[in-house]
Amino acid sequence: MAADGAPLLRSMLFSVTLSACGLGLASWSIEPDRSTKDMHGLFEIREEARRFIAHENAKGHQQWDVLEPNLKTLVPRCAVPLETRWTPKSYGRSKPSVMVICPAAVPNTVMRRWDVHVPVERKPNQTGSPAATSNRSERSGARPRLDVSE
Repeated sequence: MAADGAPLLRSMLFSVTLSACGLGLASWSIEPDRSTKDMHGLFEIREEARRFIAHENAKGHQQWDVLEPNLKTLVPRCAVPLETRWTPKSYGRSKPSVMVICPAAVPNTVMRRWDVHVPVERKPNQTGSPAATSNRSERSGARPRLDVSE
């Protein structure tokens, strides 16, 4: 009888453990992930992407929201101010993103320069924006086009 319940018990234990891990990861935030003397924090990287997108949104064409960078990203501190630009389409990314670039990292044994791609998405319900008018284009047979400046 005890042998029959063992697979069920293992399955339940696995499910509970997996759920606990998922909750721990879901509650993690980049807010406390700040730069140190050796490492550039994801918080500052995301803020740089937000400044870039605020400038792009002020142009009035398309409106964007900045998402979270990959939480597994770990890069050395940048020795010079960060640079930002749209990630070129030639990089093969499936969705639009902002490239936060460090042209010169503090001396370390890992990397001399780096770039982190921070994903963005169009703000929902933008009247008059290309996102709002793309449905009309699709109905007329035209292929929708994403225009992300480089």
